[in-house]
Amino acid sequence: MRKFSKSFSVAAFALALSLAGCSASGSTASSGTAGTSSQTGTSSASSTQMVTAASISEDTHYDADDLTWDAAKEVAVALKDGASTVAGSAAGVKVDGDTVTISAAGTYRLSGALTDGKVVVAAGEEDVVRVILDGATLASSTGSPFIVQSANEAILFLEEGSTNSIKDAATYADQGTDAPNAAVYSMADLTLAGTGSLEVNGQYNDGIVSKDGLVLAAGNVTVKAADDGIRGKDYAVLLDGTYQITAGGDGFKSDNDTDDGRGWLLVNGGKLTVSAGDDGVKAQNQLAIANGTVTVSESSEGLEAQHIAVSGGTVTVTAMDDGVNASGGASTATQSGGGMGGGPGGGESVGDYSVDISGGSLTINSEGDGLDSNGNASISGGTVVVNGPESNGNGALDVNGELAVSGGTVAAAGSAGMVVTPGTSSTQSGVQITFTSTVPAATTVQLADANGKLVATFVTTKATGSLVFSSSAIEAGKQYTVHTGGTAQTESGLGEGSLEGATELGTVTAGEYTQGHGPGGR
Repeated sequence: MRKFSKSFSVAAFALALSLAGCSASGSTASSGTAGTSSQTGTSSASSTQMVTAASISEDTHYDADDLTWDAAKEVAVALKDGASTVAGSAAGVKVDGDTVTISAAGTYRLSGALTDGKVVVAAGEEDVVRVILDGATLASSTGSPFIVQSANEAILFLEEGSTNSIKDAATYADQGTDAPNAAVYSMADLTLAGTGSLEVNGQYNDGIVSKDGLVLAAGNVTVKAADDGIRGKDYAVLLDGTYQITAGGDGFKSDNDTDDGRGWLLVNGGKLTVSAGDDGVKAQNQLAIANGTVTVSESSEGLEAQHIAVSGGTVTVTAMDDGVNASGGASTATQSGGGMGGGPGGGESVGDYSVDISGGSLTINSEGDGLDSNGNASISGGTVVVNGPESNGNGALDVNGELAVSGGTVAAAGSAGMVVTPGTSSTQSGVQITFTSTVPAATTVQLADANGKLVATFVTTKATGSLVFSSSAIEAGKQYTVHTGGTAQTESGLGEGSLEGATELGTVTAGEYTQGHGPGGR
């Protein structure tokens, strides 16, 4: 049964900071022949508290108990054009031509096909409705083939071993303001679960939409959408499963921009792959990645929200504009003094925006700014690799306020025109390498200490004018020798290497961040 969400303002953001090293746990339970899976995640927090991995149900409608039921009480619905049938005498299901309407709480197992029909859930406001897709095909020529008009919570469960598909019309007969506009459309909280597969084709607009909360607890789901791929309103959460999204607009998003503390997105497990015409993963408020694998293979901007936190998992972003962008929404801004060792200078305003990396792996390949915050940014753990822009109009790092580095490993490569380096509050030192001439893609750049010990090996992915590197191996005030060439055991980014055959360029001093000169220059 649904647990009503608490109001909070920083839950998703605080979650990622507190979940470093934590992972979502999964368990399988069954009732009769109905297998289920469950995940645990996070609990709610006030604006002054960090949340823990206690229970995702405190922040969302999700409750793992909703995925356990009595198989003997299932209602079987056989879908067939012009001849759909309901087993037994279930009062909660009505068949009218090629429209199947579910009006009561319960568990409904759908199989068969409707080539031009729809399934409508129109239950009571306290009802939990489970719809099991067990080899079901739904399509419509006039609108959405799966609509949740009303319920407390709708659960779309993918039966183990089953293959299912849902495809909407290319043009909708009803295009009113409040009319459905997605292949899977829910006005109530929506949960996707189960280990089967589902292919969703949103030809008209979006693929999967919840106008309330959305939890992706499991499943092997492929979504193609003309506009947004998967969209939740109050929140969007990925706990487990494999989700592949190809979208003309945004990929995976949460978009409530009116209610305080809503519009947040969390990835705490599973595998998410996004190819988007606009933003890859986007939240109106907070975006947190604590576990799992997120790959944005194509996007305008890869990750975007007012507050972005990565505390675990593996994140890879490719973007035509900014890779990671903390911006948007309403913000009270102050002026930054700018200058080296902080923001880019020029007195840019510093808003209530943040990027916080405390764990995991984040790799960015961007044509615009790599890691961009219109406020402050901090890196305290994990590995951050930025393959930034070739154009001097953008930078690998772009932080309007302070960039505080206190841990982790950072390698930010890009143009030399707008270099941002760790700020004065940083407790971990680093070096800035500005090449006297741009080095081409696939160049091995290596850093060694005064004793000739190799400290870092980095392979560029594009033409590079500058490299900022910070790790625990760098000691403030010590000199390091910069080399190109030699050998590397990686095709791009950070890896192991050898100085054999390398060419020495000069030296840099840790903690001395300036622009416009090469190694050893003054």
